[in-house]
Amino acid sequence: MSVENPQRIDTRKLDEIISQYDSKKSNLIAILQKVQEVYKYLPEDAMIYIGTKIEGLSPATVYGVATFYAQFSLEPKGKYEIKVCDGTACHVRGSMPVLNAIKARLSLTDGQMTTNDGMFSLETVSCLGACGLAPVVVINGKVYPQMTSDAIRIVLDTLLKEGR
Repeated sequence: MSVENPQRIDTRKLDEIISQYDSKKSNLIAILQKVQEVYKYLPEDAMIYIGTKIEGLSPATVYGVATFYAQFSLEPKGKYEIKVCDGTACHVRGSMPVLNAIKARLSLTDGQMTTNDGMFSLETVSCLGACGLAPVVVINGKVYPQMTSDAIRIVLDTLLKEGR
């Protein structure tokens, strides 16, 4: 999968998701969460489709909701979603060297969030709520506590071997 070529949307799948939530505009956030689960981001065509299929919504409203909440991404995410905590406890205990080690190992340049092959996405978050385990990295929901630059390289090498 190339991040430059977004996936085509499957309107049948979108119709199925919309109907799961009774086609109600009050369920828009849940619908968007489900769509993001399927595509790993919110494709523009999907937001437009949802905005035209649900009574009382417009594509602009859907886009407004999608851009308001940080949980939604308008860019494709990788197979492995990496979140590095940079809250106070994690920062003080060395989250930045861990972040830099991830960027170096995955050859991510400044501003690049997803690897060219679509395998990994990287983001920093303000807090993951695991301050006692700092610095913390979460990959696809799995918590990696007390990370170091060396430890994260081992984790990434393992994922690289498994994912290819």
